[in-house]
Amino acid sequence: MFSIESCELPQEALLNSYSDSGAYTDCYRTEVPGSVTNTQYVSAFYTTSLFKLERMILARFVSKPSTDREVEQLAAGSTNLFAAWQVESRVENQLLMSDFRGRTRSWFMALPAGEDNDSGTHLYFGSAVTTVPDQKTGKMTLGNGFRVLLGFHKIYSQLLLYSARLRLKAHSGGKG
Repeated sequence: MFSIESCELPQEALLNSYSDSGAYTDCYRTEVPGSVTNTQYVSAFYTTSLFKLERMILARFVSKPSTDREVEQLAAGSTNLFAAWQVESRVENQLLMSDFRGRTRSWFMALPAGEDNDSGTHLYFGSAVTTVPDQKTGKMTLGNGFRVLLGFHKIYSQLLLYSARLRLKAHSGGKG
């Protein structure tokens, strides 16, 4: 969809610990021209029009407002809290966020597409949903709510990554 592809998590992905534990995980990838840092990527992702709609919903329905300035602080590493998420782990080219309930994770990674940093950047976006005990059987499950929304989640994740890609391309002058 729109130059976004589903892919395996890279070996170095911070999200791998959830995949290894049996949680639901997904991973999507796209490429943008030129060199893009994870800071630029995270900033672009959380300030797209599409994600601003989610931010508005979070502010209204779960009292978790956010601003573009807070996005910049998060992306730069000067805060670990943003809207309904907190930083769980951060390395130079990756960011792993946990929602305030601890059920879902959002993961970002920017990697050079080749030896030459100007040849492009691979942007990865992934999610994890942890399991909970089923109230009837006691077995670990994702829960009915998430299973019902899984199709929407996959499309929405791809649209979010596509929106970030468009935003980054627009800010680079639309090259590529």
